[in-house]
Amino acid sequence: MAINPRGADLKRLIDDDPGGPVVMLNLLRFVDGGRASYDEYARAVTQTFLPRYGATVVYAGEGSTVLVAEPGQEWDMVLLVSYPNRAAFTAMVADEEYQQFTQLRTAALSEAVLQATRPLSTEPAATTS
Repeated sequence: MAINPRGADLKRLIDDDPGGPVVMLNLLRFVDGGRASYDEYARAVTQTFLPRYGATVVYAGEGSTVLVAEPGQEWDMVLLVSYPNRAAFTAMVADEEYQQFTQLRTAALSEAVLQATRPLSTEPAATTS
């Protein structure tokens, strides 16, 4: 199960770049006892690396009542992190100092989803006459 983005993943992220800010969806499932390791990683990221790359946490929440999901599909944590652009995200994960903390995230998680999002268009639909 993939936990961290690989080089090919980051290339695909940049190749598919529509421009502008990006909000990264993080769905996290912890291994038993992994929360402490993740908390240590999160402190370093939020105090040092997100500000360095112009990013902010939009939302962080604990998983709660599952309404629609198959057994085992619930998530322990959900994060939305906004970056000024996709290049800022890729620069952060390539940062040698940041990489010193990634083992904490890797050790903490049994499964993760990391997905770039695009804002929905707010333009009114074109009408044909």
